[in-house]
Amino acid sequence: MNFNVLNNLKIGDLTVRLPIIQGGMGVGISLSRLASAVANEGCIGVIATAGIGMNEPDFSRNFLKANIRALRKEIRKARELTKGILGVNIMVVLSNYADMVRTAIEEGIDIIFSGAGLPLNLPQFINGTIKTKLVPIVSSARAAGIIAKKWSQKYNRLPDAVVVEGPMAGGHLGFKEQTIFDPEYSLEKLIPEVVQVLKLFGEGYNKPIPVIAAGGIYIGEDIYRFFQLGASGVQMATRFVTTHECDASAKFKQTYVDSRKEDIVIIKSPVGMPGRAIKNEFLDDVNQGKRKPFKCPYHCIITCDYKNSPYCIALALINAQKGNLTDGFAFAGENAYRAKGIIPVKELIETLIEEYKNASQ
Repeated sequence: MNFNVLNNLKIGDLTVRLPIIQGGMGVGISLSRLASAVANEGCIGVIATAGIGMNEPDFSRNFLKANIRALRKEIRKARELTKGILGVNIMVVLSNYADMVRTAIEEGIDIIFSGAGLPLNLPQFINGTIKTKLVPIVSSARAAGIIAKKWSQKYNRLPDAVVVEGPMAGGHLGFKEQTIFDPEYSLEKLIPEVVQVLKLFGEGYNKPIPVIAAGGIYIGEDIYRFFQLGASGVQMATRFVTTHECDASAKFKQTYVDSRKEDIVIIKSPVGMPGRAIKNEFLDDVNQGKRKPFKCPYHCIITCDYKNSPYCIALALINAQKGNLTDGFAFAGENAYRAKGIIPVKELIETLIEEYKNASQ
């Protein structure tokens, strides 16, 4: 396999052999098994921290400690399985955000990816000796500019890279429902805008800020297209769900394989953001106003209106991860229906390189 087809991705002093990041997927979809398999192929593997303590015996009684313990375990497990580059995805809206950031840094994680809100104060957790790279996830050039300006003024540093997540992504989206299908907000439009904004900041520090395209990227041809628009790397999540190494249950993965284009829908989430998921009976019930009675043991997301919500998002996602799709549902990107079967991560990466090569000739 000719690995020279794709350029390296440089994030600070880290050199990633292949410019592909496996997106963090919660709850429990991308843990140590998937992240390490991706890192072993020369890409960046990412552990999702949302609800990571789901398998700890005291998860509902001792939410904070269970999550810290589980995050340490997953990072250490991944480190045993790979010498490659590992990241964690930590959402700003998590009620245990600071705990997750501190724990990841203590465990020597290579990169923290942080979105679902603006990570304006993320650098406060880093002192000069810590090598962990900080990569915000944004959905507009304006957000990228606000973060870069704040970090520059308050911490005298810039993001090590920025992920731009477009409206075709899976899970919670940083867009209003009416703009999700508006061409003005497409990833193709966002990438050049963010590149332009960050170029100005990068010049001031004599430090380029790589822009990583995310949301709806599915084949090598997509990777080529976004590199032509100025991206230095891509983040892909949905495509990695249908791999043997993905940490989700076989039933969760099969939901992707069995889905049709019309099954990929936009839902209203209890956390106050639209989300993209695969339609099923659970979501049909919610749409028909049927409440799913629950207690909120976690208070995991700051913005969650759990008192007025028909279901608990954390519980629904945990159930789905474990294969109980009667009491949950699968988040998925716009292209999830294109999955034809479950393959090894190695085969997926080789396919992407081959597709990229064909597109670039």
